[in-house]
Amino acid sequence: MFRPHHMSYRVLVAAIAVTLLASGCGNRSGQGSADMRGKVFTSTAVTEQGKPRALVDGTKIELRFTDDGRLLANAGCNQMQGPVVLDDGKLKVSDLSMTAMGCPSQELHTQDEWLSKLLSATPAWRMDGQNLVLTGSGAEIVLAPEAPATLEGGTWQLESFVQADAVSSVPGRVPATLKFDNGKVNVFTGCNDGAASYRVDGQTITFDSFVHTDKACGPDETAAEKAVVAALDGQVTYKLDRSSLTLTNTKGEGIQLKK
Repeated sequence: MFRPHHMSYRVLVAAIAVTLLASGCGNRSGQGSADMRGKVFTSTAVTEQGKPRALVDGTKIELRFTDDGRLLANAGCNQMQGPVVLDDGKLKVSDLSMTAMGCPSQELHTQDEWLSKLLSATPAWRMDGQNLVLTGSGAEIVLAPEAPATLEGGTWQLESFVQADAVSSVPGRVPATLKFDNGKVNVFTGCNDGAASYRVDGQTITFDSFVHTDKACGPDETAAEKAVVAALDGQVTYKLDRSSLTLTNTKGEGIQLKK
C-alpha cells in the first residue's frame, strides 16, 4: 500500500531538482546582463596576490553598465568601454577600447593598463549582497553600488550653459547654485539670492513665484544670472544623470549643474 506513496515522493524530489537546475539556481551570481543595466559601481577594496593594492591617491575604479549593453570603466584617467555579457559567472567584454588621453602621471597610466588587462581577461564576477566582486589575473576588486541620483539633498553648482544642442562653459566660473528642499528651491545666481516653489511631474519641474534680490552685478555674474533665471522660468524639462542635473526651458535654453 505504501509503494505508490514512496514512488510519488521520489518523482516529486526529482522534479524539484530538475526545476531548480532549469531556473539557474546553480548560478551564484544571481544576475545577468539585463539586471545590471543602468547600474554604477565604485571600488571599496582592491587586492592583488592576496595583499591590498593601493590605488593612486584620489582615484577609484568605476564600472558603469549602460542601458545599451556596454561596460564603461575608469581607473582615474582614460575611459574604457566595450560590449559586455555576464554569463556563467564570467564578465566578458568584447572589443574593449580605451581613450588615448595623456595622463598627468605614469602611475595613472599604469593603473589604466592594469584595469584594462584585468577586464580583457574575462574575470569571474559575483554579487556579495549589494556589492559586485570581480576576480581575475590574481586580483580581486570589491565595488559598491552608487546611490541613485536625487534632486533633493546637497547643493547643485552651475557647470555650463545649454543653448539648443550646444553646451558652453560658464564665464569666470561664477559660483551659482541651486538647492532643492521639500518644494522650495534656494537660488544663488552668482550675485543675487532668490527662491522659488517647485513641483515635479515625471520629467518636468514647474517653478512658481521666483523672486530674487536685485544687486548690480559684473558681466560674468550677469550672464550666469540670466541663464539661471531662464532655466527656472515656468515648466522646464529636467534630466538627472548621476551627479549631473540639466534644466531646459521650452525655448531650448538651460543650464547644467553638478553636485
